[in-house]
Amino acid sequence: MNKTPINLFTGFLGAGKTTALLHLLAHKPADEVWAVIVNEFGEIGIDGAVLSGGGAEVREIAGGCLCCATGPQLPVTLVKLIREKRPHRVLIEASGLAHASNVVDELRRPPLGEALDIQASITVVDPRQFIDANYRRHPIYRDQIELADVLAASKADLADAATLAAFQEQAQALFPPKARIEVMQHGQLDPAWLSLPARPAARYRPKLAPADSGMSSAGWTFASEVVFDLERVGALLRTLPQRVPGLARAKAVLRMGPHDWLWFNWVAGGEWAATQVAWRRDSRFELIAPPGDWAAEIEAELGRAIAAVA
Repeated sequence: MNKTPINLFTGFLGAGKTTALLHLLAHKPADEVWAVIVNEFGEIGIDGAVLSGGGAEVREIAGGCLCCATGPQLPVTLVKLIREKRPHRVLIEASGLAHASNVVDELRRPPLGEALDIQASITVVDPRQFIDANYRRHPIYRDQIELADVLAASKADLADAATLAAFQEQAQALFPPKARIEVMQHGQLDPAWLSLPARPAARYRPKLAPADSGMSSAGWTFASEVVFDLERVGALLRTLPQRVPGLARAKAVLRMGPHDWLWFNWVAGGEWAATQVAWRRDSRFELIAPPGDWAAEIEAELGRAIAAVA
């Protein structure tokens, strides 16, 4: 029986998983069919929309984390995907709030595990967060790092030399050691890392309970005819931390003109960027933050950011 190679991608909110996946899809063998399963914490799929233009079959599991509420959907989605598309490789992008080890346990469990060749799990981290003890104490963050076969530091261009040196020193001290520890810019993961073997499951690893992240999500969709104003969207993104207390993540795919669609990313610390994407189905905007009374204000601001209806 030919087994389907599969890799799990993890990383905390805003670490750069989607950017790394886009790079991998752009450099996959031309004669291979790859598939991506995207799991998002919120109800609407921003990452799936972005990855849909990457030349792979994309399936979405939204509304929770693979490790808990949406867990039963994973085996069903995987079996259907493999039967219908027979991909040469499957990549799973787990929610930034997922307990990674629980997802791998699900992949290894028969009969699903009998059809899969589980290869390296890749965890993408922001090195500035990695060396921060507050992040390393977070149970979800720690679980994602412990599981990783490949630990890849993203956003190296935003970290200073001292931060990168501290990342290398602390990463090299991890036990058990990683198959690879890498520093990358712009999500430039090497496709060869995917074929590295996964570390065997720990024999006595305790079962991790579903995590209560303390976060909520709010998302909005707009018809494809709606066109947004770039300056107004930019102003909204810059003021999000003041409008949404405790904001952890903001992302969007928005139509900005007759032929321009942009993928917006905001991560804690105030960094945001915009990249062109091939998505054309609709516009989407999503926030992840502690529960609060901010949704109505954000919805009103999005309405004011609309420039026209094409």
